[in-house]
Amino acid sequence: MEYVTHRERNPFGLDPPCERFVPGYGDVNARFHVVGDNPAVHGGTETGIPFTGRPWSKRFVGALADGGLVETVDPGTVTDCPGTFLSYLSMCPPDAVDTDTADRDQLYARMEPYFDAELRAITAHVLLPVGPRATRHVLETCTARATDQSPESLHAKTLSGAGWLVVPVADPTGWTGDDAGRLVDTLRGLEEENYREQSDLGRFLPGEEPYLVR
Repeated sequence: MEYVTHRERNPFGLDPPCERFVPGYGDVNARFHVVGDNPAVHGGTETGIPFTGRPWSKRFVGALADGGLVETVDPGTVTDCPGTFLSYLSMCPPDAVDTDTADRDQLYARMEPYFDAELRAITAHVLLPVGPRATRHVLETCTARATDQSPESLHAKTLSGAGWLVVPVADPTGWTGDDAGRLVDTLRGLEEENYREQSDLGRFLPGEEPYLVR
C-alpha cells in the first residue's frame, strides 16, 4: 500500500505534547529510515529538519547525499529526500515536555507512540539508527540481536532484523577517520543489491507458489 501526501515535514500530522518539536521529514514511502535521538542532541530546531543545524551536519548530510539517500545544495542542509525519511525517537527536546521527574527515560517513554506511529507508517526496508540511544532502541525492538556492542563497533555494518535491515551509525559528533566513507560505501552497496527483508510463508499454504511478506 502506498501513502499519498505532498507534505514532507510532519506528513502524518502528529501533534506531540510540546510547542517546540522537530517532526519526521521526507518521503512517506521511503525505503530508508534514518532514526536519531532528539532535537537537543541531533539538531533541527532552527530548520525543522532532523540532523541539520549542527557543526557536524555538513559531514553527516554529505555522507547521506553521497550514499544516495538525500539531496542537498548547500552543505549541511537537506533539500529533498527521495526514498528516505528522517526522524527522532523523541521529536520534542527534553526541556519542552513536562515530566514528573528529571528522568530522561520518561521523555522517551512518553514519545514512543509518536515514533512508533512514524516507523510503522513508513515501513522502510532499511533502518539507520544514529547514536547510542537510537541504536540500542532499534536493535532491541526491531531485531533479536544483543545490544552489548557499542554503536561505534557496529558503525556502517548491515544487520538483519525482524522485517528490516539495520545499519547502525556512530554518533556523528564523534566521527573520525573514514567513518563517513564507510557509511557511504555501505549505502552504495545496498543500492546495488536486494536489501529488502522478506520471508516466504508459502510453506503454510496449499500449492507450491511462494507467498512473500516483509
